[in-house]
Amino acid sequence: MPDYVVGQRWISDTEPDLGLGHIQHVEARRVTINFEASGQTRLYATGSAPLTRVRFNAGDRIQSQHGWHMTVDRVEDSEGLLTYVGERDDGTAAALPEAELAHHIHFNQPKERLFAGQIDSDSWFRLRLEALRHQQDLARLPVRGLLGGRVDLIPHQLYIADEVSQRRAPRVLLADEVGLGKTIEAGLILHRLLLSERVGRVLVIVPDALLYQWLVEMLRRFNVRFAILDEERVAAWQEADPEANPFLEEPHVLCGLEFLTQHRAVAARALAGEWDMLIVDEAHHLQWSPEAASPAYNLVEALAMRTPSLLLLTATPEQLGRAGHFARLRLLDAQRFHDFDAFLEEEAGYLDTAAVATALGGDAVRLSAEEMALLRDRLPDDDIQPLWQRLERGTVEPEDRERLLDLLIDRHGTGRVLFRNTRAAVQGFPARCLVAHGLTEDGADARLAWLVQQLKDLAPERALLICQQAQTAIGLAASLRETIGLHAALFHEQMSIVERDRAAAYFADEESGTPLLICSEIGSEGRNFQFAHHLILFDLPQNPDLLEQRIGRLDRIGQQHTVHIHVPYLEDSHEAFWLRWYHEGLDAFEHTCPVGTTVLNALEEAYGQPLTDLATDPSGMDAMIDRTRELRLTQLALLEQGRDRLLELNSCRPQRAHALCESVAAADADPGVRHFMERVFDGYGVHFEDHSPGCWIAQPSDHMYITQFPGLPEEGSTLTTSREMALRREDIQFLSWDHPLVRGALDLILHSREGNVTVAAMQLASRSAGQVLVEGLFKLDCPADLQLQAQRYLPPDLLRVVVDADGCDCAVDIDADAVSEAAVGVPLHLARDLVEAQYETIRQQVAAAEALAEAQAPQLREQSVAQMEAELGAEFNRLAALAKVNPSIREDELEALQKEIDELREALSQSRVQMEAVRVLFYALRKRKGLKRGSTKGTKEHEGKKKGKCEERIR
Repeated sequence: MPDYVVGQRWISDTEPDLGLGHIQHVEARRVTINFEASGQTRLYATGSAPLTRVRFNAGDRIQSQHGWHMTVDRVEDSEGLLTYVGERDDGTAAALPEAELAHHIHFNQPKERLFAGQIDSDSWFRLRLEALRHQQDLARLPVRGLLGGRVDLIPHQLYIADEVSQRRAPRVLLADEVGLGKTIEAGLILHRLLLSERVGRVLVIVPDALLYQWLVEMLRRFNVRFAILDEERVAAWQEADPEANPFLEEPHVLCGLEFLTQHRAVAARALAGEWDMLIVDEAHHLQWSPEAASPAYNLVEALAMRTPSLLLLTATPEQLGRAGHFARLRLLDAQRFHDFDAFLEEEAGYLDTAAVATALGGDAVRLSAEEMALLRDRLPDDDIQPLWQRLERGTVEPEDRERLLDLLIDRHGTGRVLFRNTRAAVQGFPARCLVAHGLTEDGADARLAWLVQQLKDLAPERALLICQQAQTAIGLAASLRETIGLHAALFHEQMSIVERDRAAAYFADEESGTPLLICSEIGSEGRNFQFAHHLILFDLPQNPDLLEQRIGRLDRIGQQHTVHIHVPYLEDSHEAFWLRWYHEGLDAFEHTCPVGTTVLNALEEAYGQPLTDLATDPSGMDAMIDRTRELRLTQLALLEQGRDRLLELNSCRPQRAHALCESVAAADADPGVRHFMERVFDGYGVHFEDHSPGCWIAQPSDHMYITQFPGLPEEGSTLTTSREMALRREDIQFLSWDHPLVRGALDLILHSREGNVTVAAMQLASRSAGQVLVEGLFKLDCPADLQLQAQRYLPPDLLRVVVDADGCDCAVDIDADAVSEAAVGVPLHLARDLVEAQYETIRQQVAAAEALAEAQAPQLREQSVAQMEAELGAEFNRLAALAKVNPSIREDELEALQKEIDELREALSQSRVQMEAVRVLFYALRKRKGLKRGSTKGTKEHEGKKKGKCEERIR
């Protein structure tokens, strides 16, 4: 075990992109190293740390943190710390302690391994080359981070996710109507931000009843693991260590709003959690008025003030009135939304602007004088005078409409912080049909007999049955199994998450699955069963929102059939009362009713008792139905008046949204991810085989070259690259470039030394036998803070140099793929002998390759900086101009963007050429015995068998 000393410089073997690190703290079994260049800190076990000590030798040229360079004459070692003594470039003598070495120094590990005889198989080199190419392509892929979600490609969801996730520290309210996918939008945003490492620590606060729904949704759809902190787990932490803060032990935490509100000590620990992002679901539960605020609101407000990014989710942003709506906007930007009365006055102006936007988006051929005057008031810009001239001539051209809408949306007050799509604006929902079944007899036997007959009538189609209690679901399943031998799938809260997943998969299996899934109320939350279109409501909930949730399991975007809702009921019963109230009063079965809960509360307040108590008095039923219908129409009219048309236009730009869908679909259709993973599995000894059409199985094997393949569980995984298959079979992993298994494979290859040095032999008509070529692969590396995402602006292509014995670059004449096809592997012992025999020539060729690659660096740096400034500079100028007319552009947002531009300019200017791999090519007249090509699989085993003989020959 090495002797670690505070101040020493080390590099990470597994994460070389972190740059040069220095030891901050040493304990008995742990060492802490800070990597200043990338802004990261790592904690390693001293006995197995993947670290290499940085030590330069006489003749090496090194750089100080202050920018000057020196050539080393000698190295002094004092108590484990090195000092380099030599001469600076200006001729003066200098002594440089290792602690003052520049953080951006890189090490050409491939060159060092080549001359040390650490040579890999050529098949590993080819795999590394493929991984490098994929890494470069993915760095520039516009939809990276949107590929991996197990979600349908729905335009408005992808649009919101793309728009929000591109912002610096986004703070928005997601307020789509029920069924439009707010949770999916939040998951897409979170997934992309995590993937780009712009956020790390995330706190999600939801109503306690939704904890497990969120846990499962984030894991199943986005492969993001959360830890639930509830009373039991917090108590366990406190028992183990009363001073510990459990919120600091996990990067992604789920917590119930009620639990946090009721436990001040726990809330205090949450406030100390140092979060990057806060997500709050069902945000309409946060009550606020100008006079007072609820404890829940105060807690979220305190967290929001300390957290850069904030997502609030609610389907009813104005359920608590305009004050409640203002309260949520106030959480997002307290400076912008600071005064309720000013907000109301400003909102009145939005309605006029939205009316003009509606006219522009409609079929009117020209605008009225009032609309023209309002537009001139809202858009006084001099640069659109030609547009005004065309408008005044009488005709509104399509391109003029788009231009004006863009300008209005950009200047709209809440457009940047609020997104709300409605079912009226979003297409793709199915029709709904109520099928009421009157029963003549009461009792469990009569209801069971009806269900048996109904299943026979529906066969062979599948049906989802939902009831309130788990015991009812269990009893029904047992009765059906005993009476007709039907093995229905069960789904209830007494089952584990794994058991529920298996039940859902059994129901989804078209070939050997069950035609019936029986759920307790938990089945109405979070699951997608849209492959079925028959819903049996064995009983009715006494809450309109819960009824809509039940129907929403089948009534979703993408449903291809009319959803049939089957409701059994007995005349003059409670079921009959609720059936009639929902159907005739709220029209809640065949149409969504966003005001159902509001109407229910108003009725119960008017009657002074719960609505269910009124079911025993049928004499007043007709009057109650009439009153319900009247209240529903009144509330719907109020909602319609409050609709912000301009906001809806901003919440989904159809052209851009559809372009995003097409880009993701194109990435789905690319077979590259499967081909790449097959080669990786083959190389690392992972067993894989076909499972079914479009699916295959990957499992760890006894012949793996690593103890655990990243992202692959011990029991293995069934994989598919088909989004359709993944949506239908939730037990199958959806493999994409965003999946942890694929990202783990890329990291495994690129953060290891495997394949960065190889020796190969080949025949080429234009080259004579005995000639040696050195092929070097380089990339421009920028070890900046990871949150800057500097790689986005670096050149997407690898720098490839092929140097002959004269030091000339012949890469143009020798294609990389052609070399890989023609090259044959050289056994390790022979490769070492060849390199040793040509040592001086190869050393000069490697130096020439480095010089040729370095000569291209200045132009590449300039291109990177120019691209960054063109992209971010244009965005800064746009926001600066908008800030003059749109108060929702925050000053700190502009400052953060300017800071990012400055930091990126500095980082990109300091980017360095880094050698990624080197291949030495020997030319032969004919194939020699022992020179053979082969797959990567078995390479290490073969080399291991040869190792003893090779060492004997060397000795």
